[in-house]
Amino acid sequence: MNNIENKWMRAAIPALLIHCSIGTVYCWSLLKGGIADYIGRPKGEVEWAFSLAIFCLGMSAAFAGKIVERDIHKASLIAAVCFAAGMAGTGFFIQQKSLIGIFLSYGVLMGIGCGIGYLSPVKTLMLWFKNNKGLATGIAVAGFGLAKVIASPIIEMLLGATNSDGTLADPSRLYKLFYILAVVYFIMMFAGHLLLKKPADWVEVSAQAKGTHTLDIFKNKTFIGIWLMFYLNITCGLALISQEKDLLHSIGFGAIATISSLTAIFNAGGRLGFSAFADRLKDRNTIYIWIFGLSIGATTITLLANGVDNAIVPLIILLLCVINAGYGGGFSSLPPLLADRFGMETISTVHGLTLSAWAFAGLSGNQLSALIIAKTGSYNNVLYAILAMYAVAFFISAFLLRAKSDQKKIHPVHH
Repeated sequence: MNNIENKWMRAAIPALLIHCSIGTVYCWSLLKGGIADYIGRPKGEVEWAFSLAIFCLGMSAAFAGKIVERDIHKASLIAAVCFAAGMAGTGFFIQQKSLIGIFLSYGVLMGIGCGIGYLSPVKTLMLWFKNNKGLATGIAVAGFGLAKVIASPIIEMLLGATNSDGTLADPSRLYKLFYILAVVYFIMMFAGHLLLKKPADWVEVSAQAKGTHTLDIFKNKTFIGIWLMFYLNITCGLALISQEKDLLHSIGFGAIATISSLTAIFNAGGRLGFSAFADRLKDRNTIYIWIFGLSIGATTITLLANGVDNAIVPLIILLLCVINAGYGGGFSSLPPLLADRFGMETISTVHGLTLSAWAFAGLSGNQLSALIIAKTGSYNNVLYAILAMYAVAFFISAFLLRAKSDQKKIHPVHH
């Protein structure tokens, strides 16, 4: 009974506290319009704060793997301080109407907090839930996905009423919101930091870790395949998810907020469901074959039925739900797959390096669909583009990453 309590108190609950905090970075879409109006800058310029945050998230995770590996408490504390300071700094620079300051605080500092915070609880979860690694990481990463669903109504309440033109009745509420959230999320993340703890018996196991230099991992064909597969899944997901509101508007669908909540639930559900189901599979890579197969199927059906031009609302909603579920499932299924291929000894380092794919996808996904629409004015062309990328990802997963029964576990990296 004590071991069960420890699993939740020392791993699952602190992971949820941390991930439900840092996942609020995705609430930027609710705030960017008000920020642009308040500081008097175009939305397109303000939008780069989010792209920068995702880039810094992925890159900080890539470089922080060694820190997390050595000391999860130091890492989780750094994450809490950076995220809360970035949140408070964003409020301050909005008040000062400084776009560069917003880039540095929301984009860089919060991005670093997100990256280290995302990475910190993952290994601990898999150590406590040895027989259900997918379920464990799914719980935490689902918290990251659900953060927007939880925080959105709170943010709207704190922002207060709007004028007929959509601007805030009390613009000062915008920067005050960030000060409030900074305090709340620091308390949550600091509590997670205090609770987070690895199993006592792991010290003996981790001391045996040996291997090659960290950078040698980029010469490993399996790692490169997983990196590309992960990158393509995120790029495809962001390319469609970023256009969700405009796509629904283009087919004349009015209840956009309702569908946004629905797709967010599928996003979180995919994070938990796909990774938990992968625990039952002989090879965890098979779950990616399912994710890409379903995504290809939904996209193909939509194109064959000309769902966008014919405004087939149920089909478009189905497509958005499937893509969101696969997008989320790709994140939660990644750490257990890496653990199976590279071992647990240096999983934080390997996982962090793989998350660099998230950094580059964060820059390419949104911009890809925006460019296609700007040049062609067609959402169908966006679907053709992501269909081609999903096909490449499916090929990588189905043929290049297949596990062989006699395959030896790949040597972990040394740090």
